[in-house]
Amino acid sequence: MPYMKASKIKQPLSVLKDIRSQKCGLRCTIFSASGNEYNGEWQDDKKHGKGIQVWKKSGAIYSGEWKFGKRDGYGTCSVLLPDKEYARKYCGGWKNGKKHGYGTYFYNSSAVYEGEWSEDQRSGWGRMYYGSGDIYEGEWMKDKTHGQGIIRFANGNWYEGTWRDGKKNGNGKFYYPDKGQLYEGYWVDGVAKCGTLSDFGRDEAPTPTKYPIPQVHLVDMQLVLREAQSGLNQA
Repeated sequence: MPYMKASKIKQPLSVLKDIRSQKCGLRCTIFSASGNEYNGEWQDDKKHGKGIQVWKKSGAIYSGEWKFGKRDGYGTCSVLLPDKEYARKYCGGWKNGKKHGYGTYFYNSSAVYEGEWSEDQRSGWGRMYYGSGDIYEGEWMKDKTHGQGIIRFANGNWYEGTWRDGKKNGNGKFYYPDKGQLYEGYWVDGVAKCGTLSDFGRDEAPTPTKYPIPQVHLVDMQLVLREAQSGLNQA
């Protein structure tokens, strides 16, 4: 059998030029057709590694890590204000182009969230500083308070208990330090449905009620509350 030399398959010249032109490694500033600019590392013609992206239309800047063309890792996103100054919007973790992991987000209303994220939404544990002065600390799911958490209001009152879909749901305690009272009971969609109101720190309260709350004389107060709660769950 005669020996035949295998011939190499030649790539078209246009394909070879395209391969040679692909960006890999650290490059100087690259401008896209829309005017956006990127300065940083590349791999297989995609942003990969550390780099800075500037969007021409909005003026926003992202500085941080990339993975195959998307923000991935740790990075900071800043926005351009009307006075031409830059303000941080988010700094923290990213995954597949979305906020993911632990990070801090600055809202326009001076509110701030610091905590865990999942696919651009607050999920996990986090602390929210509202513009009103209220502070929530606890669990989140899909951008809403969900699970166990405490909210401290600017007036000094606070609630601790369970949440669902952004509202008080389940067992919880609401403290009124100014009046020296405590409400403990069951909540449904942010509304207290059944519970007990008692004196709590009344001697230290700045504006206590005129008369103390009388003691409730029931053989089993918790049994009454459980039965009332059971009725709410079946409603």
